[in-house]
Amino acid sequence: MFRQVMDILSLWALPAILLLILTMGLAKKVPVYEVFTDGAKDGFKVAVNIIPYLVAIIVAISMFRASGIIEMIETALSGVLAQIHVPADVIPVMIVRSLSGSAALGVFSDIANTLGPDDYATKLSAIMVGSSETTFYVLAVYFGAVGISKLRYALIVGLLADIIGIVAAVCVCNWMFL
Repeated sequence: MFRQVMDILSLWALPAILLLILTMGLAKKVPVYEVFTDGAKDGFKVAVNIIPYLVAIIVAISMFRASGIIEMIETALSGVLAQIHVPADVIPVMIVRSLSGSAALGVFSDIANTLGPDDYATKLSAIMVGSSETTFYVLAVYFGAVGISKLRYALIVGLLADIIGIVAAVCVCNWMFL
């Protein structure tokens, strides 16, 4: 019964929100279509403004992956991380997640396809992907879109949150699957 109600709610949520917005706009005598097109124009301007930041982050990720740094870090940390039950296969997820969500999902997909869905490394990777943020992407795109150039504290807090997310993922995975 609950599932059926949730299915109906999820099916009608978006049309209901759109209808509510249109109704409120008409009730307040707002020129809804004109306001919508003005917002779309502003959205396009923002998209054009963030293109340089997107290009920069994509180039940085490509250079990071192509340079072999991920493999070097994997080799250096594998012994220490093995002590806390973190397989070497998961290290690329830990590194790439702060840079790009799509790159992290690609690495996770490779782990899941190679090791299978029931492997500990796959489960740990899945939890890590869900418990951290794409810090550098957020800083580059969102901060760049609004013109914020002083990133020091945001970068520190973002990276600290990523580290806490990784540690929490390891703790949860160790508790649940070992």
